[in-house]
Amino acid sequence: MKQARVLTEQEQKRLLAVVAQGKHAARNRLAVILSYQAGLRVGEIASLLVKDVYTPEGIVREQVRLSAEITKGGNARVAFVNAKLQKELERYLPTISGRKPDQPLLMTQKRTAFSPNTLCQLMGQLYTAAGLDGATSHSGRRFFITKLAHSGISPKVIMTLAGHKHLTTTQRYIEVNDDLMRAAVEVL
Repeated sequence: MKQARVLTEQEQKRLLAVVAQGKHAARNRLAVILSYQAGLRVGEIASLLVKDVYTPEGIVREQVRLSAEITKGGNARVAFVNAKLQKELERYLPTISGRKPDQPLLMTQKRTAFSPNTLCQLMGQLYTAAGLDGATSHSGRRFFITKLAHSGISPKVIMTLAGHKHLTTTQRYIEVNDDLMRAAVEVL
């Protein structure tokens, strides 16, 4: 099975530029950023509630707790909010003023929760509009895992953040290219 393409940072900028020009730009931008900065699966993003990411006072939480019911493996885990994601969540907050804590973080134009499939289709449309062939809703998650691996983060930490039970699963997500291999042999 062919894997989703890992985008370069330049391609991500192009994607976000296309998102900014479209309808529901703030919502769509946050969906993409949650994938790239927290490594969340599209089903996890679709299932997030306002209270999962904001305190009752409207402060961005440092961690997003993903319940077992919304994760692929059926095991609860924590997604940590880095500085980039925190900034995006702060930026998004005014767009959902008046929304109750138990309501979805991201809503369709019909004001209902996204299904994982619908959000997957939306992300596919965004990638297509940006001319990014081979990219899917899983591209952000692959970027997240690849970036951590190439930054020297412990495989066990990456595996835990990704919510994988086996290291071999995590390893399949890591993109390797000629530049990385060239740099690797230069350390000899």
